[in-house]
Amino acid sequence: MVFAHSSTPDIVKTRLTLDEYRAMEETHPERHEYRNGEIITMSGGSEAHSAIASNLLIYLGFLLRDSDFRLYNSDLRVWIPEYQCGTYTDLMIVHGQPEFNENRNDEILNPLLIVEVLSPSTEAYDRGEKFRKYRSLSSFCEYLLVSQTEPYIEHYHNLDRQSSDRWQWQVYSRLEQTIFFHLNVEIPLTEIYRRINF
Repeated sequence: MVFAHSSTPDIVKTRLTLDEYRAMEETHPERHEYRNGEIITMSGGSEAHSAIASNLLIYLGFLLRDSDFRLYNSDLRVWIPEYQCGTYTDLMIVHGQPEFNENRNDEILNPLLIVEVLSPSTEAYDRGEKFRKYRSLSSFCEYLLVSQTEPYIEHYHNLDRQSSDRWQWQVYSRLEQTIFFHLNVEIPLTEIYRRINF
């Protein structure tokens, strides 16, 4: 293994083959992102981060329980073929049956909606490079970036499923607001931030 320095102190970079990475992920307690041979060990989340992700999973899971949409937490990877990248989301929604990478059952290829709860060490990546990678997936059309330090959410929606560059952006910064998802459900900010103290 070769370790590389990172600009963020709590991220460790290692190089492994894809097979070595997948074998490690099956047994390792920490989560790692695979970036075309480079392995990134991410720091753990905060209590607020976990609570917000749980609030979203519970609320949306209830609303979508009898629909064709499936929700997944951070246990499954999204595989992004164009970038040879395997990464974890805080929450993703798939329409219909999940499409898996090759013969695996832990790498999804067709997320429709992805949610990332922002952390100081990953916020720039979630907004920039990671979002660009997600946009290479033809199924991906909604992205939610959720602050854990204040009521502030950025919602991106692709206006043209045939193109990856026509994204609409909307900001929610008041607890009395409600987010409408294009899978015909809505969620109040009060539910996303339930029992979160700022």
